[in-house]
Amino acid sequence: MTIKKILIANRGEIACRVIRTARKLGIATVAVHSDADRDAMHVKLADEAVHIGPAPSAQSYLQIDKIIEAIRQTGADAVHPGYGFLSENQAFAERLEQEGVIFIGPPVGAIQAMGDKITSKKIAAEAGVSTVPGFMGLISDADEAVRISNEIGYPVMIKASAGGGGKGMRIAWNETEAREGFQASKNEAKSSFGDDRIFIEKFVTQPRHIEIQVLGDKHGNVLYLGERECSIQRRNQKVIEEAPSPFLDAATRKAMGEQAVALAKAVGYHSAGTVEFIVDGDRNFYFLEMNTRLQVEHPVTELITGIDLVEQMIRVAEGEKLAFGQDDIRLDGWAIESRLYAEDPYRNFLPSIGRLTRYRPPKEGVQADGSVIRNDTGVYEGGEISMYYDPMIAKLCTHAPTRGQAIAAMADALDHFEVEGIGHNLPFLSAVMNHPRFQEGRLTTAFIAEEWPEGFSGVVPSAEAEKTLATVAAFADYLEQDRKTKISGTLANHTRHVGSDFVAVSEGSAHRYRIERSDKGFTVTFEDGTTHEIASAWLPGAPHGRFAIDGREIGVKIARSSIGWRLRWHGIDRVVKVMTPRVHELSQHMPVKQAADTSKQLLCPMPGVITQVLVKAGDQVEAGQSLATVEAMKMENMLKAERRAVVKAVKVEPGQSLQVDEVIMEFE
Repeated sequence: MTIKKILIANRGEIACRVIRTARKLGIATVAVHSDADRDAMHVKLADEAVHIGPAPSAQSYLQIDKIIEAIRQTGADAVHPGYGFLSENQAFAERLEQEGVIFIGPPVGAIQAMGDKITSKKIAAEAGVSTVPGFMGLISDADEAVRISNEIGYPVMIKASAGGGGKGMRIAWNETEAREGFQASKNEAKSSFGDDRIFIEKFVTQPRHIEIQVLGDKHGNVLYLGERECSIQRRNQKVIEEAPSPFLDAATRKAMGEQAVALAKAVGYHSAGTVEFIVDGDRNFYFLEMNTRLQVEHPVTELITGIDLVEQMIRVAEGEKLAFGQDDIRLDGWAIESRLYAEDPYRNFLPSIGRLTRYRPPKEGVQADGSVIRNDTGVYEGGEISMYYDPMIAKLCTHAPTRGQAIAAMADALDHFEVEGIGHNLPFLSAVMNHPRFQEGRLTTAFIAEEWPEGFSGVVPSAEAEKTLATVAAFADYLEQDRKTKISGTLANHTRHVGSDFVAVSEGSAHRYRIERSDKGFTVTFEDGTTHEIASAWLPGAPHGRFAIDGREIGVKIARSSIGWRLRWHGIDRVVKVMTPRVHELSQHMPVKQAADTSKQLLCPMPGVITQVLVKAGDQVEAGQSLATVEAMKMENMLKAERRAVVKAVKVEPGQSLQVDEVIMEFE
């Protein structure tokens, strides 16, 4: 290959991903890093690393001059931008061209045309691509945004022209939300992309988000590699993706693919790119945008096509022709990707930062049942999750012959993924995998909002699941007690036997049971007569175990908790207390501890920086009134009053960094 050294102008899992393919091709790599990423995985994996500035991305990863200096310093002859940051920055691509450095991405003209959502929609319409009704001009202020929204008809989608990844995007259902959403989108767009231009379009109800992967070379060949279903979203940020879509038929797939190719050819596209569509319940589809880069969710396409997209991007950048045609593309089986984020689902998915005290992903590769597990990540056990960047920890993928098998493989893989030290969304991902509506493929982009309208508070176990967890707790408790008897039994004249009758108590439910040894493990018999056989190699102290219950193997995260066990499985997070019948009887008389009263305080819901304080001491505020904004991981969060009150004191100032539950203001 003519490319000898690639500088990856990015960080995290995508930088690691590019390094893996470059290494496979025998190409040396250069990592760049900020102060916060000095010990990051991508820095450790690369052949060379260059420091480019302070932690904030605006002072490091978004600094073109610093990237260019790193290129000169290391002699890199090509740059892969990953996604985000400078990946779709026209000025960056032009500068690389001036420096004589190969840009592993599309031509500058395509970035310019497709990078602006307003221009891209006009080009798409001219190329015969279906587009969503909306206002394609620039919008100067909130008043104009409200007027345009009224003309289009609510609901409307307010979007940053240079946006992506859910940043700078709001749905407005009325004039008030249009006004607030316009300003919030401008603020997010400016901080994330340095471009605060906004446009507005009709929001399609009951929509699916389906995108087409395209790949082109510099010789005029452009192909589509099937589609990805990206409808499981929260706050317009994709959470779970799959390929192919459970909704499309062959005719719609072909039509969407051909329109995506037509658009790519219209702008002289080469390299990997994605054309995104919104699809309604009748399979009518409308162009949303074209991403002139590698997408976060590209692994699911790689798994069903067998094509390494990063390798193809490198070969195209070198001038090679595609080695296959459209008729050679085959979609084999089903692949699902779950994005593991550093965010607390029990606190409305607010960002979480800190040290990964435990990080043990499931074993990658071909599994015993023939499914495949892939985990793209940029973190490691003991590493830090910073407040400065995207909260993604990893992208867990599974591949199997059918959708049902891929879902089952993902559910099991999530149960075996161990993460401790920070809040994370593993329980929520498990809940989605085990949700009947998801399993049936009845998806829209409103899936999460519809199924968890009051927020995620964990999975309520069925009666069967309760018995399963009680069985695991019974097994664990017996093993621990039995070990203690053997330790104490080494002392002369001191022996103790483990009883067999206990009560498993969890969240108000109580299951009396008898546990007895059996040929293969233990038999747990509940007071209603149901029995479960359980066997496992798990030993007390291990944070995770595989348990065979009635012949079915499950993975459970397990930890000692007071007189019981904290068990996490299938999105369920329960403490199961194990006690003797007499202790259980006496426990009914114990008083319940009352939670502290914080009703007269506004607490910081996440680690972040106060960007605005909108009220002062003595102000009377109304329910729903905006009080302050907190920014974390590139997302701006508006904090609002829950009821009418008078501000007693404001405890913070703009620019101040806060931890979770620090007091922002007090009310009378």
